[in-house]
Amino acid sequence: MEDLLNNYRQLVARIDALCHGIMEALGEQITCSEGCSDCCTSITLFPVEAAALAAALDALPEQEAEKIRRHVAEHAEGERCPLLRDHRCLLYAARPIICRTHGLPIIYGTGQERRIDYCPLNLTDSESLPGSAIIDLDNLNSLLVAVNALFLSKSEAPDTPERITIAEALLRRTPPR
Repeated sequence: MEDLLNNYRQLVARIDALCHGIMEALGEQITCSEGCSDCCTSITLFPVEAAALAAALDALPEQEAEKIRRHVAEHAEGERCPLLRDHRCLLYAARPIICRTHGLPIIYGTGQERRIDYCPLNLTDSESLPGSAIIDLDNLNSLLVAVNALFLSKSEAPDTPERITIAEALLRRTPPR
């Protein structure tokens, strides 16, 4: 059977390459990195992202996975991401797309209302940005929506909600397939 997460994993690989290129181009102007958790709030995920996160957790040794599940359960109701411990993500390699791009320059909106945003700790000495160092959030979200729709069309979970919390994704006994 085709791996239902293959398209998502390909998208993540492309986004990681894009983010890596932006970080190289902007160098020390980007301060965001693993361990920086100022922006890590409790978010919801598309079902494909939730399934990928759950699959990453299930791939860990059972004792480690259970430790993470307990931590997530204890922090599920907070405003901060339930995967944070000591300012670090417990599933950093499998973090959702928004977490991978957070803090980097993004452009969003339509027509004349396009805006650029980034972490205020980044780009403190920059007066302008090359277009290649800005992520088009609307295009990225369109790709993610398409990958999610394909995932849902091939999955065996017809009653899957539109968005899933991280706690819901990780505390299910069997992730959606």
